Amino acid sequence: MKAVDRQLEQPGRRTASGLGLALLRGGLFALPLLFFALFYFYPLIAILRVSFASAEESIAGIVSLWRDSYYLSVLWFSVWQAALSTALTLALGLPIAYVFARYRFWGKTLLRALATVPFVLPTVVVAAAFAALLGQNGVVNTILGDLLGIPALLKLENTLTLILIAHVFYNLTVVLRIVGGFWANLDPRMVEAARVLGASRWRAWVEVTLPLLMPALGAAALLIFLFTFTAFGTILILGGPRFATVEVEIYRQAVDFFNLPVAGALSVLQIIATLALTVVYTRLQERASLPLDLRPQTTVQLPVVGWRRRLLVGAVVGVLLLLLLAPLLALAYRSIALGGEWTLQFYRLLQQNQRNSYFFVPPLTAVRNSLMFASATTILALLLGVPAAYALTRRERWLRAILDPLFILPLGTSAVTLGFGYIIALDEPPLNLRTSPLLVPLAHTLIAFPFVVRAVLPVLRGINPRLREAVAVQGAGPLRVLWEVDVPIVARAIVVGAVFAFTVSMGEFGATLLLYLPDYPTMPLVIYRFIGQPGLANYGQALAMSTLLMLVTALGFVAIERLRIGDIGEF
Repeated sequence: MKAVDRQLEQPGRRTASGLGLALLRGGLFALPLLFFALFYFYPLIAILRVSFASAEESIAGIVSLWRDSYYLSVLWFSVWQAALSTALTLALGLPIAYVFARYRFWGKTLLRALATVPFVLPTVVVAAAFAALLGQNGVVNTILGDLLGIPALLKLENTLTLILIAHVFYNLTVVLRIVGGFWANLDPRMVEAARVLGASRWRAWVEVTLPLLMPALGAAALLIFLFTFTAFGTILILGGPRFATVEVEIYRQAVDFFNLPVAGALSVLQIIATLALTVVYTRLQERASLPLDLRPQTTVQLPVVGWRRRLLVGAVVGVLLLLLLAPLLALAYRSIALGGEWTLQFYRLLQQNQRNSYFFVPPLTAVRNSLMFASATTILALLLGVPAAYALTRRERWLRAILDPLFILPLGTSAVTLGFGYIIALDEPPLNLRTSPLLVPLAHTLIAFPFVVRAVLPVLRGINPRLREAVAVQGAGPLRVLWEVDVPIVARAIVVGAVFAFTVSMGEFGATLLLYLPDYPTMPLVIYRFIGQPGLANYGQALAMSTLLMLVTALGFVAIERLRIGDIGEF
């Protein structure tokens, strides 16, 4: 776009069509800002206005956060469990990122796709997966009971250990994507030069590789900290009543106690923390953005030959399979073996109304609803996300400094706060959408939007500006420059963003729980309903529906890996 901008600024080039194109481009850039104003800031302002209905309530809510030791303990737990989760994820993720960045081996693309599946799985599916694997009657306890004769040897339910395992399970792909993608683009000849000059492997790592990786490491660490600091479902479902993050406490104060001043004060605190973290993250991520390396990967990645390399790759692949695939495979296994025999009964029950209820909505209808919402979300997210990514490549540094953290804010914002904001703000003219099914894809678009932006932005930043200049010098207009240069390069990244938006919408749970209409349940909501009901049949149907959602997500990320440009991308 820079070359196009310079072309329009040349004397005699600012024609009527050029002015029209500039206005069109400005209008496209304004679309994401308008969307954020209506469906992000407006609901937040509405919930805070209701929460802080009077000055006395506002002051009381804020003061109570600092005077009550309980709220301080909630804040402290949110911070230290996020820091511990980040450290564990980085410690386990760095060796995996190194192997994926430096070696080529059979099944690597499939493994990377499967590693991303947990990132967008709804909390209820993850809870079902870990219950199937590590629960009192899970696969591991069953095997240990058969071998050792000790029933329920592992007792991890409602423990911090299970929370940390789930956080690593969720966020390992962040290290693999951000650090591994950056690492794959580093020229190994820099390390080889240091080794030739006499540096040991450790010294070359500390003095050459590590400083180059620091922007990517910092960005990954901040993103993981942000996700775990605002954790909701993993704490609420896997941790039980003993543990509470700021996000969980917002939910409890707003829903259980209807203490809106305290809930509002906690929301403000979380939004401020989120904004600060996203500002630092976007700065680091911009530093970690590299021009596209168009060399074949065979010139950078090494074959797995020799026992040392085979041992390293084998160990890494084994750990990855154990951590990421064991819960998912246990989930699929239990969906067809629950009750002690192989059966597809629970899948067949998904289309039956066993109680003959007039208000019954077949679970398979939820599949249709999820597909419908996901399709609408994908279209909206692309229409908004691609212009937003272009806006972040503009020359004005001050504009990028404002928009970059702004566009990633929804990832760290309380889904509970936003949900209540939608209920309050969008229940009256001019935006009376409370009884409209459109509210769900609008909320999903807000959540999927950052993924589209972060999928497209690194590719846009990596386009060599000389390509645009060469086409412009030959007399091509701005639209032709866009069509002949940008579109062929960015098209695959846009498809990647579309698949991200689709899968994120399919698995979204928090906002949907507050906003859905009874006639339009989604797959995660059906799973949550079955888990909350007693009986083997209900639990089996929850496992069956969770397995179906897991398969849809896995297929989506297999498609992403086939379309991705090398290892470019932040997720």
